[in-house]
Amino acid sequence: MEVTLYQFENCPFCAKVRDKLDEKKISYKTVEVSRDRDAPDRQKIAMNSGVSTVPVVDFDGSWVGDSGDIIDFVKNHF
Repeated sequence: MEVTLYQFENCPFCAKVRDKLDEKKISYKTVEVSRDRDAPDRQKIAMNSGVSTVPVVDFDGSWVGDSGDIIDFVKNHF
């Protein structure tokens, strides 16, 4: 499964998600998201996940936004 975390490096909510992914030994790549709300990566995130903030994780085509929802997804699927 390919897992991509869209994040801000210094975001505490993103850190919680990284910690959970690491705890579960889930391999993932990170994408540092632009802080410009009109940037293409931000639009891609919003279109696929329904949220315009980070963190957002693409679990092989299943997009989940919000750290709490991401952690619940990980708990239920891994």
